Amino acid sequence: MEEALFKKAIPSSADGLGRIDGRAKVTGQAKYTAEYKLDNMVYAVLVGSTIAKGTVATIDTAKAIKAPGVLSVLTYLNAPKVPGHQKAKNPGKPEAKSGPLKVFNDNKIFFNGQPIAMVIADTFERAVYAASLVKATYNKEKHDTTPPKDLSRGAAPWDGKDFVRGTADAWKTAPVNLQEEYIQPTEVHNPMELHAIIARWDAPDKLTVWDKTQGVQATQGDIAKAFKLPVENVQVNSKYVGGAFGSALQVWPHEIAAALGAQVVKRPVKLVLTRMDMFTSVGYRPYTWQRIGIGATKDGKLIGITHEAAGQTSVYEDFAEGPINTSKGLYDCPNVTTRYKLVSLNVNTPTWMRGPGEATGAFALESALDELSYKLKMDPIELRMKNYAKTDPDNKKEYSSKFLDEAYKMGADRIGWDARKQEPASVKENGWLVGYGMGSGMFGAYREKAVVRATMNADGTLLLQTAVSDIGPGTGTAMVLIASKQLDIPTDKIRFENGDSSLPDAPMQGGSATTSTVGSAVHEACSILKEKFQQLMGNGGADKLDYVKILKDKNLPSVQVLTKSQPGPNNEKYSMQSWSVHFVKVLVHPTTGVTKIDKVVCVADSGTIVSPKTARSQIVGGAIGGIGMALMEEGVIDDRFGRYVNNNLADYHVPVNADIPQIEALFVNKPDPYINPMGSKGMGEIALIGMAAAVANAVYNATGKRVRDLPITPDKLI
Repeated sequence: MEEALFKKAIPSSADGLGRIDGRAKVTGQAKYTAEYKLDNMVYAVLVGSTIAKGTVATIDTAKAIKAPGVLSVLTYLNAPKVPGHQKAKNPGKPEAKSGPLKVFNDNKIFFNGQPIAMVIADTFERAVYAASLVKATYNKEKHDTTPPKDLSRGAAPWDGKDFVRGTADAWKTAPVNLQEEYIQPTEVHNPMELHAIIARWDAPDKLTVWDKTQGVQATQGDIAKAFKLPVENVQVNSKYVGGAFGSALQVWPHEIAAALGAQVVKRPVKLVLTRMDMFTSVGYRPYTWQRIGIGATKDGKLIGITHEAAGQTSVYEDFAEGPINTSKGLYDCPNVTTRYKLVSLNVNTPTWMRGPGEATGAFALESALDELSYKLKMDPIELRMKNYAKTDPDNKKEYSSKFLDEAYKMGADRIGWDARKQEPASVKENGWLVGYGMGSGMFGAYREKAVVRATMNADGTLLLQTAVSDIGPGTGTAMVLIASKQLDIPTDKIRFENGDSSLPDAPMQGGSATTSTVGSAVHEACSILKEKFQQLMGNGGADKLDYVKILKDKNLPSVQVLTKSQPGPNNEKYSMQSWSVHFVKVLVHPTTGVTKIDKVVCVADSGTIVSPKTARSQIVGGAIGGIGMALMEEGVIDDRFGRYVNNNLADYHVPVNADIPQIEALFVNKPDPYINPMGSKGMGEIALIGMAAAVANAVYNATGKRVRDLPITPDKLI
């Protein structure tokens, strides 16, 4: 029943096709990982370290093991060793960072909250109680959780060299210049659905898991590697994912722990993280210090940009992203210098979060450009147009498409930019200060390899199958629309199967590449299918094919094609980017410092819009994420203990309905002629990139107070 609901499309309305999985989700009939109940299933709960650095001296599990319903308590002392985690010792070479945390491998503690034990019991409640009985003592060492304030403690993640285009640090000699520091605090993904996994060993060398993942086949490969199993012996299922934002782009220790537990008790094991666990188990946007020096001529032509950044990572694994990338290519600037370093701390490893490093970098760059506009007494849009890049400044390639100038105009018209005053704190409405701000975003427009199986059945229904996950953007809906257009059949005749590692190959859902990648495979599969039916008809075929009649006439139950799609030479020839601009009107109370978002207009230049309804949802969701980034979100660690003090949704603030006005999502909607057959480019990342800066710039325009350390809380404005 659930499967049928998922596959059947909701009829089209005036503004486009409804989500094909929408009814199943809103009626509760869609099953998420934690909702599966297997025969003989048992429950696991993790126990975390209470120190941030050192070793476990003793761990007492006796009371937990004797507690009602407990089957096993795993620690480093008794857990089976994960084959892929064991390394040959080389006494002549000191061990460097060893990569992802190897759960229950030894007694070393790298961060507060690190799993030191896992209790398995016949009910979840009994597992929770028994976990409270596990006691450990430690050999405590001095930890460091203090985030970077400059580059001094950092180490370069790659070759150690600065990036320099033109003259290094040329901003310093520009007639008009400035240098400022910007802080992006730790930001935690906090999707509604907690991370969860069910692991079941079907044989000593055969494992099936139900998992929250953004890529079933990537997870399949990583688990197979860890346990040294043939890839085909690991089956990964992820039918529905309740949001992830990057937190499910890799296999985390809790997933390996669940598989270990199932191995020990020889029963299926379900492990669901708590909200507290979500702060220390599945990554986060890393705290990043940034400094930008920017210089221009007196009429606003950029001369130089220097963008320096230091981000935090863990002591056992490096995570590097691209906060400096946007400064290399968003504007036509002849002299660009970037420096990026990582600071190793006693924290868990960060990971990608929507907009990855580009969102962090865009906050600094777009804020600095806004600050420059005030120094120049120039409108922020005029300054951007003065430095509009018509070809890629970094590699000199032509863009496959770029209509960001049109996006500026569309957004400015809709927000009422003409009402903005250049002088800060000069406009009031009903006692509130009024401000307007804007920020631009760019992100690579990617296309990868994917395989799709398309089967036209005798009853006229089309089945599309591919392994790709759908974390919420409406992937299945977009695929149904592409197929419907290509084959000229109603959307309610098309079913879409995904989220199963045994289905045809597809990449992770990340980097805003899914519609471009999988959509291209769907497009090509349907084109080949159409050709097959035309050949079956003979006599040159027909414009409008009657698939049911052709199959009946040829006495065929179905016709099937399996198509692999991959990018062509255009991907090397052109620079392919998606673009956005965000406009914000804010109201700031002069006495309390409370900031209200009054109006938001976001414009995306992301090629052809395949699915208007879900595209709008992507832009709105990203904009809300950017508002949270600007005004509320901050993971706070008490450095005395290395422990989060707001690891819950009461103290870690995210936007709620009352914080968000109606958001207008506009699209240039012009096809990119080179990236893929649909002409579509990604929009999930650009929906957020630049948004935090737009809010910060609007707050400055309202108050005359420049906040460079996010989030912009009332105390910083009083």
